[in-house]
Amino acid sequence: MREYKLAAIGGDGIGPEVIAAGLEVLDALSLNFKVEHFPWSSEYYLKHGHYIPEGGLERLKGFDAILFGAVGSQEVPDHVSLWGLRLPICQGFDQYANVRPTRALPGVKSPLANGKDIDWVIVRENSEGEYAGNGGRTHRGMPTEVGTEVAVFTRGGVERIHRFAFELARKRPRKQLTLVTKSNAQRFGMVMWDEIFYEVAKSFPDVKTDRELVDAVTTRMVMKPRTLDVMVATNLHADILSDLAAALSGSLGIAPTANLNPERRFPSMFEPIHGSAFDITGKGIANPIATFWTAVLMLEHLGENAAAKRLMRAIETVTANGVHTPDLGGNARTADVTKATRQALQEVRADY
Repeated sequence: MREYKLAAIGGDGIGPEVIAAGLEVLDALSLNFKVEHFPWSSEYYLKHGHYIPEGGLERLKGFDAILFGAVGSQEVPDHVSLWGLRLPICQGFDQYANVRPTRALPGVKSPLANGKDIDWVIVRENSEGEYAGNGGRTHRGMPTEVGTEVAVFTRGGVERIHRFAFELARKRPRKQLTLVTKSNAQRFGMVMWDEIFYEVAKSFPDVKTDRELVDAVTTRMVMKPRTLDVMVATNLHADILSDLAAALSGSLGIAPTANLNPERRFPSMFEPIHGSAFDITGKGIANPIATFWTAVLMLEHLGENAAAKRLMRAIETVTANGVHTPDLGGNARTADVTKATRQALQEVRADY
């Protein structure tokens, strides 16, 4: 049995709670994971003055995957925490493909009457665009103060995320890909996104394509969810759309994310979408389903497809049985959902 080196970064808020639950469920799969915990968090930052110590990224390079909880603290400005921990890993390891699947799980009530029609994957460009880090502020505190945010789009970056999205769409039953931009108002970078998309599309004649402006696609997600399948968008646009998608599927507490380096030159990072959730930290009621589904994406990336299918089946069994945390309208605790998922894994063992 192959040994996998897994870096676990609990981070802030409910992050350590859901990562612990995720590792407990992974242990029930009887795979050979060698886990190393990294204490990088906002508490660590306040104590040491940095999130990632010198040589930290170099240490992470030796791992097969990274399981990440959350970053964000009420004691540290958000731009400091994000740029101190998550983004250095994503950018430092060229994890340019952020993948966020969304669908209504069995037993989970969507706020939409037709929520059962939700079955999407949002592909988010994860290395440049609005989060490239270009810009600055001058003349601080003066009436002439200026702040600039420069969205940087490169042909190479845009082409590779489109190609990734086409290849993903090709593997899905509907073989449909929707380009989401704002090229009516943003006439340079977004128009380039549109043009490169249709250039790449010529290599994928079997994939059906369409295009929506980012504001228009929000109404389509709500009113006509069945008409969407895979969506590809910029760092900022897809970030916003994937939160909407998670809410429409029932809760941010069930939504997974994979930050992929598809060429596998660096480890990829897997994280639940929900963030730190300060309001429920330490209460034992955080929903671990997002972390479990995130683990499914990690298993798929590692080539453990049978284990991934088995875990996904267990997740669906638990949600169908109504073992729900408060975000889904239930009264189960994190430990209850974790225990139920471990039990479900034993029940579906024979299928795989």
